[in-house]
Parts: sequence; C-alpha cells; structure tokens
Amino acid sequence: MTEEKEKEHGEISRREFLKDAGFVVGGAAIGAGITYPLVPKGGDGETTTVTKTVEVSGPTKTVPTTVEVPGPTKTVEVPGPTKTVTVEVPEPKPVLPKLTINGKTYEVDIEPQWTLQRTLRYKLGLTGTKNSCDHGTCGFCTVIMDGRPVLGCMILAVECEGKNIETIEGIATANHPLIDSFVKHDVPQCGYCIPGTIAAAKALLDRNANPTEEEVEQALVGNLCRCTTYYRQPKAVLEAAQKLRGGG
Repeated sequence: MTEEKEKEHGEISRREFLKDAGFVVGGAAIGAGITYPLVPKGGDGETTTVTKTVEVSGPTKTVPTTVEVPGPTKTVEVPGPTKTVTVEVPEPKPVLPKLTINGKTYEVDIEPQWTLQRTLRYKLGLTGTKNSCDHGTCGFCTVIMDGRPVLGCMILAVECEGKNIETIEGIATANHPLIDSFVKHDVPQCGYCIPGTIAAAKALLDRNANPTEEEVEQALVGNLCRCTTYYRQPKAVLEAAQKLRGGG
C-alpha cells in the first residue's frame, strides 16, 4: 500500500511512523513492537491504540539513546566544613632479645619488627647470611635453628630467643667437610647463594648421615642458585657425607 493510500485509510505512513518513533534509518534490519495512537478517517475523534511491528532493512540505524562517554574522573566539591583528624602512631619500643648464635649468646637492641636475617647482618655483623628476595622464595638467608633449616627473612628475631641458631660462619669455623667439598667440586661461582645452600645441606646431614642423591636434591630444592650450579651440589654433599662417616 502506498503512503498516500495509507493516509486515506487513516493509517500512519511508514515514514511518519519512523519519524515519530525517533528513528533515523540509513538501513539496519530491526524489528520492534511500537504502540502509537491512530485516528481513523471519518471517525468521531476517538483514539484507538494500535501495536504494530515494523521491520526496516538496511545496514545502519540511528536510535536516540543515552550514551556514556568515557573520560576523566570529575571531582565535585561538597560544601561544608573540613574535619581534620589527628592520629598518633606510637614509636615501636626497642626490645632486647637474647639470641644464641653459633654457641654464643648475644643480647641485641632491636625494634620488634626486625627479622633474624636483618639482626644477624646489621647488629651482629654476621654478613654470611645473605639478603635477596625478602619474601622467603630464594633460600639465600637459610640458617639452622634447633637442627632445622629456616629462612632468616621470614622469622622475627624476638621469636628466636631460647633457640640454638647456626650460621655459615659457625659451619666454616667448625671446618665442616661441606666447605672443602663445595670448593673441590667448584659449586660456588659468584658465591652469593652458597651460605644458604650449605646451611640447608648441613641440616640434612645432621639428621641423615647417608642420604641418597635424590634426598640431597629434595633438601636443596628451596635454595636458588644465580650461577645454576645445581648439578654439582649433590656430588659435593654426598662426598661430605662420606667424610663425616669416616670414609675418606
């Protein structure tokens, strides 16, 4: 039916329908149920509500809508008095834990948040215990506490009071076979990771005098090596174990 005939029969034309509905059509195929008033020709002025679905074909359409445009955050100042709150943060009080390191007892003046690794290096001058990741992932700060390898960066010094702690300095002073065997097998390169690795190895040999190569590898799995001399480490540890057993 043509637009003129539609008007003669009192129907709204497609063009008028789209105009009233708020569409600017350049073509996309759409279908919508639209309700609009219709006044029949020759009627008495009564309005009939008609719902009609119209499909429009074509590639584009413009539909009036509310669009959020991205942009910078706007700061709005709300009128009113500004309230200032003063919070007092107390200074940490020093503590004096007594630490037993390599057979000697030290009373150290530190703040309560100091780690064992920090205390060893900066209060006692035992710099063999290295600092690297500070997150317990590299093993460089490994020391032995009550026979177990522990990470110095993950333990507070105040927690170590009453414990027996052994560092690389104590292992070297005792002339442990691990020192010579690590040198013989050329395990150290830069040497930065070696104190923690030797400490972990000694903790193993203290509880297992005759480990297998697999057990050595498992004991050292948490100790990273910057120079990647991993394949030499089991040989050195097994040789040291043999010497400790009196086999050469």
